Amino acid sequence: MQQADPSTPAAPAASAAPRSRLDRWFGITERGSTVGRELRGGMVTFFSMCYIVVLNPLIIGTVPDSTGMYLGGGTEPNLPAVAAGTALVAGLLSILMGTWAKFPLALAAGLGLNAYLAYSVVPLPGMTWGGAMGMVLLEGVVILVLVLTGFRKAVFDAVPAFLKTAIAVGIGLFIAFLGLFNAKFVTTAAGTPVQLGNDGSLTGWPTFVFVAGLLTMFVLWIRKVPGAILLAILGATGLALLIERVLHLGAFEAPSGDAPGNPDGWAMNVPAITEFPVQMPDFATLFTVDPLGGITAAGVVGATVIVFSLLLADFFDTMGTMVGVASGAGLVEEDGDIPHSQRILVVDSVAAIAGGVGGVSSNTSFVESTSGVAEGARTGLASVVVGMLFLASTFLSPLVAMVPYEAATPALVMVGFLMMTQVRDIDFTDVEIAVPSFLTIILMPFAYSITVGMGAGFVMYVLIRMVRGKAREVHWLMYLIALLFVVYFLRGAIEGLLL
Repeated sequence: MQQADPSTPAAPAASAAPRSRLDRWFGITERGSTVGRELRGGMVTFFSMCYIVVLNPLIIGTVPDSTGMYLGGGTEPNLPAVAAGTALVAGLLSILMGTWAKFPLALAAGLGLNAYLAYSVVPLPGMTWGGAMGMVLLEGVVILVLVLTGFRKAVFDAVPAFLKTAIAVGIGLFIAFLGLFNAKFVTTAAGTPVQLGNDGSLTGWPTFVFVAGLLTMFVLWIRKVPGAILLAILGATGLALLIERVLHLGAFEAPSGDAPGNPDGWAMNVPAITEFPVQMPDFATLFTVDPLGGITAAGVVGATVIVFSLLLADFFDTMGTMVGVASGAGLVEEDGDIPHSQRILVVDSVAAIAGGVGGVSSNTSFVESTSGVAEGARTGLASVVVGMLFLASTFLSPLVAMVPYEAATPALVMVGFLMMTQVRDIDFTDVEIAVPSFLTIILMPFAYSITVGMGAGFVMYVLIRMVRGKAREVHWLMYLIALLFVVYFLRGAIEGLLL
């Protein structure tokens, strides 16, 4: 496995001076880090993923359930309440990850999972948002049981080392593409799947901010400037504020019909403070969950399909993210294990439950945590910093919304590069390794899903071993995982037959 990037500042030399309680608790010195690096890493991770406070409400807060009610109650969207609940749950769970699992991994409402709830679950006849969150709660309970019984850890241990490396590389490509796409550096096109910019070329001031931030980030990193990623994000944000103040670009709007839209606007957050930066949060989404309402609406079979779909995506997304973060931080042990892996998985399972109880969709580990690792984070202190910033954002939502995608997403591109370097550890001369690794790596960005890439790699690994007469060398859990992924890939057809 790839260890910490060689350009990362060297670990401080061991000192006879007494270590602080903070250092001892998080093992900062043992992991070759410093308090300053952990603080910077936590801030970079937060800036890389704070978009979820804006995006999650736009996904689950704008869709009424089958009864016409919106999340948080009422017949009109209550986006501030969804945003406050999103930040609160993310903050509490990230702090728990940092203080108990002591791992530089932050959590928040999972993208994909929230869209599945909004567009596939709540429209079902009789389904309410409370019932949908009940499905999330049940998924969290099931996955927690799998962790506590050791099953989830056993699955992780059964995955071959080369597939873990391929997962990390695939995640690198995935988050690099995520950064490019979210910043509108690449966009969807009519004649091709994607294109450069809005019309095949780079146009617009937001794109200029993204390119300037990315180039600055790489220059500072190459020069080994401490805090390179954070400095580049802050500098790009300042540039974006200045541009918006002068030109008033506004938010991006795609052309529609005769309407020209605003193709040169900011992709998500508009870098401007238009209201008082401190606001009292509205936690109307909390404790609105209805554990049995979803089963009543969808039926036992339908509810089982929904919970299974949520569980499988959550189960393997987190496993892949954990591997990616640990690989980037140099925390993968010689036997392929990760320190406190059982605790990490427990916290992630509790996060799904908390997301249901909080009414903001299943919370899961965020791959953007790798950006903090690239900045130097190695311990749970970075996750605590992320959590504290999320809690503060429940009161400071205008400030959080000030950082545009174009300023934050260069970090994802750079981290994608760092994770991609691990590809040299995969033996592409061995077909049994090369083909599953290849599918794992390319399908994560091409299918826009970590889970799909992992599933394809696992299924192909088992198939090739069987074809070459090595079926007995495959761990029985890998057969079970491959079968589950086949069901997952066909879940649309299965849901059509059962629901």
